[in-house]
Amino acid sequence: MPATRTRPAKDADERTALLGWYDLQRGIIRLKADGLTDEQAHRVLVPTSPLMTVAGIVSHLASCEDLWFRECFLGEPATGRGFGPDAQDDDDFRVEGATLAEVLADYEAACARTDATIGAHALDDTGSTAIHRVGDATLRWMVLHMLEETARHAGHLDLLREQLDGEVGYF
Repeated sequence: MPATRTRPAKDADERTALLGWYDLQRGIIRLKADGLTDEQAHRVLVPTSPLMTVAGIVSHLASCEDLWFRECFLGEPATGRGFGPDAQDDDDFRVEGATLAEVLADYEAACARTDATIGAHALDDTGSTAIHRVGDATLRWMVLHMLEETARHAGHLDLLREQLDGEVGYF
């Protein structure tokens, strides 16, 4: 899926504006990974944060999509990096042996699952506490939280991408 480079209309209704900004931030994630080699995507640039790589961040965001919208909203167990009985903290950042294309495909699939969930529910609907207590939050709250999480990591990717090959740009 190509990176979104369009801001929502200034007079958009709440749902359109919220999802438009969320989609823009997701597009920035894709844009910051576009054109990198596997070596670049896995290169450690921050010695004190060795899991903070382009591939690691994209993988983490895929897991966050599933955590919030599959587990917390739908009450369904998620699978993949960072999930399961043996999962450890930060496992979702651990992408050794995975290509950037694989990590991006996982992210696209997670975003598609999230979009289907969001599309089928009202922003005022609350999630499920079957797996996580925070599932009692509204869908609106979860989307806002993931918008913040995605934008925060888009900023990290801005810096990593500039260090990798000098590429800069917001969208």
